[in-house]
Amino acid sequence: MASATREESPEEGVEFIHEDDGRITARDLETGVASFGETKSDALQMLAEALACHEGGEEPVTDEDLQEWGLDDVEPGNTELPEFM
Repeated sequence: MASATREESPEEGVEFIHEDDGRITARDLETGVASFGETKSDALQMLAEALACHEGGEEPVTDEDLQEWGLDDVEPGNTELPEFM
């Protein structure tokens, strides 16, 4: 069963969730953004990247990107995974 630990106050900081498969999820309590890694350090690094994307620090996904990835014709509610997954 996964377990969680929190650092800092409940409104801000990072919550670490130790998943059953051994990975660690790091979740930013303020935004709810989460990512994972094999260690707390890895999870924090991935969380930092996810937060940068969430806050607009990265380039937005364009229609051309979706076409390149084969996701331009995905219908809402479609549960079939794209070929690359």
